[in-house]
Amino acid sequence: MTLSRRKFLKTAAATSALGLWQTPFNSLQALHLKYISGRPPVHMRRFTSQSVEALIRETCASIADSELALMFENCYPNTLDTTVDHIVDHGNADTFIITGDIDAMWLRDSTAQIWPYLSLIEEDHGLRILVEGLIRRQIKCILIDPYANAFNKDETGSQWDTDMTEMQPALHERKWEIDSLCYPIRLAYQYWKSTGDLSIFDSTWKQAMRLIVATFREQQRKTDIGPYSFMRKTNKQEDTLPLWGSGNPVKPVGMICSMFRPSDDATMLPFLIPSNLFAVKSLHQLSVLWEKIGGDRAFASECRSLADEVLYAIQTHAIVEHPECGLMYAYEVDGFGGRILMDDANIPSLLSLPYLGLCRRDDEIYQNTRRFVLSEHNPYFFKGSAGEGIGGPHVGLDYIWPMSIIMRGLTADNADEVRQCLSALKKTHAGTGFMHESFHKNDATIYTRKWFAWANTLFGEFILDVADRFPEILCIASI
Repeated sequence: MTLSRRKFLKTAAATSALGLWQTPFNSLQALHLKYISGRPPVHMRRFTSQSVEALIRETCASIADSELALMFENCYPNTLDTTVDHIVDHGNADTFIITGDIDAMWLRDSTAQIWPYLSLIEEDHGLRILVEGLIRRQIKCILIDPYANAFNKDETGSQWDTDMTEMQPALHERKWEIDSLCYPIRLAYQYWKSTGDLSIFDSTWKQAMRLIVATFREQQRKTDIGPYSFMRKTNKQEDTLPLWGSGNPVKPVGMICSMFRPSDDATMLPFLIPSNLFAVKSLHQLSVLWEKIGGDRAFASECRSLADEVLYAIQTHAIVEHPECGLMYAYEVDGFGGRILMDDANIPSLLSLPYLGLCRRDDEIYQNTRRFVLSEHNPYFFKGSAGEGIGGPHVGLDYIWPMSIIMRGLTADNADEVRQCLSALKKTHAGTGFMHESFHKNDATIYTRKWFAWANTLFGEFILDVADRFPEILCIASI
């Protein structure tokens, strides 16, 4: 618990003692609210952590707005409650985490879903073993195919088996996305930072890390387009790649091609800037981990060298001048001078750069970029009677992703903007107590994906972040 959070809880207790607070969370029924807990019964929950349960009780008791407290109680544990398949066999942990209403595990989503619990694993042995099992499962997946984004629990095949790419029975989908290989490094690095444990980083883990770097090198496309191609029979342009599956051409300037975005939509120009910046960070983290575990120093140096090369290319080709916002990051470029100016709600996004540790919140280029993506200049920023926020091509025009509102709050540096984000999320959950993939800008009851665990746990992370950075906001009785 951080010092600011301790201060928040102390302030909350004093306020309650003075009788200034709304009815406590555990007396919701007395308020005759239409919102009820959406958590499964205890015996039906997929995984239970006493540390998580204690944090839920502590946090809910400290939120003056009862509806917001209930949303936190529903959302924060949603990954553990509903998506985890965890076993320990002869001392070896294996954790498979589905994304929600799709029975498959994304490397990206599974990391993001478990991320808000990592601060608890130092003291919670069971939760730590759960994360260790996820790291092992992700490594297994990468070694099966580093170009795949989503995997089955077993070799059961997929609805996408007819995709024109090198499908295998273990794959759910084979869309090449840079961030699919960055997120497992992020998870491994934070696991080590949280526990100090290096024992999990064995020869199998090292093999997977070398494969990640080799894949990044292949997708710099310096001499040829590499081994990856993808086509799908579909009426949705974003679900397939042009030029017989190789994607649009690039000039090999040092960045890494990503043929799909974190939304699983095809890129228009293959140098996807948020994901390339993510790769820079991940390669630096990998070099640190590699040296800590006593690995080959030459490989650690290779990671740093590749990171420097990618960063130089970004600085040279991806920072553009906008007539109103100034110097900012493009979303996609091709090295020939082509550029796409937009942002998508999925993470990594341009909005999320400081959240992922890819830049400082007060970085001038980021602030210019932030003004752009949260304005009408961004073609996927929507504003209506129900709210405002970023969407993307994946769902279509006029649909706002709660994830973008959460990310706006997580990257905001002032209390008013954070409070506005909380208020918007409270007004747009459509009476369900959960986050959704998207909602229509003029009617939040029109939404997609009732069960989207990443958005739910990210909301929980946002509440905890508010408690740390702006504790006074959660003392407001009606946000």
